[in-house]
Amino acid sequence: MSEASHLLLVTFLSIGLLLYLVLRVKLHPFLSLLITAMFLGVTSGMPLSKVNTAIQNGLGGTLGFVATVVGIGGIFGQILEASGGTEAIARNLIRRFGKDKAHWSLVMAGFLIAIPVYFDVGFIILVPVVYALAKDTKRSTLFYAIPLLAGLAVTHTFVPPTPGPVAVADMLGADLGWVILIGSLIGLPVAILAGPVFGSYISKKIDVAPPKHMMEELNNGTEQSECSLPSFTAVATIIGMPLLLMVVKSVIELLIKLGYMQEGIVYDISVFVGHPFSALIIATLMAAYFLGTRRGFTRKQLLDVSAKALAPAGMIILIIGSGGAFKEMLIQSGVGNVLAEGISATKLPPIVLAFIIAAAVRITLGSATVSMITAAGIIGPILEAYTLSEIHLALIVISIASGATILSHVNDSGFWLVGKYLGLTEMQTLRSWTVMETIIALGGFGIALLLSFFV
Repeated sequence: MSEASHLLLVTFLSIGLLLYLVLRVKLHPFLSLLITAMFLGVTSGMPLSKVNTAIQNGLGGTLGFVATVVGIGGIFGQILEASGGTEAIARNLIRRFGKDKAHWSLVMAGFLIAIPVYFDVGFIILVPVVYALAKDTKRSTLFYAIPLLAGLAVTHTFVPPTPGPVAVADMLGADLGWVILIGSLIGLPVAILAGPVFGSYISKKIDVAPPKHMMEELNNGTEQSECSLPSFTAVATIIGMPLLLMVVKSVIELLIKLGYMQEGIVYDISVFVGHPFSALIIATLMAAYFLGTRRGFTRKQLLDVSAKALAPAGMIILIIGSGGAFKEMLIQSGVGNVLAEGISATKLPPIVLAFIIAAAVRITLGSATVSMITAAGIIGPILEAYTLSEIHLALIVISIASGATILSHVNDSGFWLVGKYLGLTEMQTLRSWTVMETIIALGGFGIALLLSFFV
């Protein structure tokens, strides 16, 4: 067996081992990815002394950036949630659109809210709004739920600073500003198609009312009055601030590269404040002051909110870090070069391969985050054989994110979360949630692939 064939074989065995450890052994993805990376290094013939060094370098190199972004982003989102900013966006948009077009307002609310807030948190916070609208209008809950879910899912998948696209962008060396801009441009039409358009159709096929037990739980809870919520303008400005700073930085860098601007004080400032660290810190401090301190939060309360945010962020950070170790092992073992040569020979575009790998892992494994970082780990070394623009790299990030969204089913926690809260049977969840996720995946990949021919 040639060396190339041997390396390809151990790569496939490594992916098989990862799936076995997660699906059958039920080992946490963090440990599973580390064990898989070790297995790949040993079986590929790497010196044993270099295996753990490669893992350490991979973890450190990935977490140096991603851990900071995810950590700050988690605190930012938690402050937004605790202050009522999430609910303020939803209620304001519904009031502006009117109840007749509330499904359009919900897709926009989901799209904005999922920028700083995790998908499941945003859904749980806003599902009472869905229940109330369905009860008042006598429509199927899906008429309102699907648009909300589509907005949340698209941003959670396509637009940093959510953890998935941040990790993939870092592993591929893509600029976050371009990922935000491209992800937003692709995400909006995809969210509309998968949300209000598909929601209007499927709600006629599946007529479900809000679950009685969920309504009772919500009626027993507390709900803030609209006058006690922060203003829509303040919340939207704070959410948009880090995105604007990062996009402006990327645009200025492009203008300088094209010769339309010269480096100077404007460039220096934009590079500093537009870096994800600075941009997110600025937004978090704005949120802490305008949504926290000025609205009566004590310093102790803000500290508790920040501490609460870091608990779920920690698990995500470790999984992403272990994915970075897997990627580093692919590079150090020589597998990346072999894969690059093989892909170049088949003439298969990297953007297509990225989607296929992410989709295969997603369908088998269920976890979107693990699917993203596994695909990024495999495709990252391959991209070194190509000369790609920043925009093309951003499109590949969206392609991976799309593949990691497709066909959510019984092995995905989101499948059960949505089914439980909406009172759906497994078959109804497949016909609504799973189809919606697949529309997002195919729509995102289709537009990204089309744009890749022009950049």
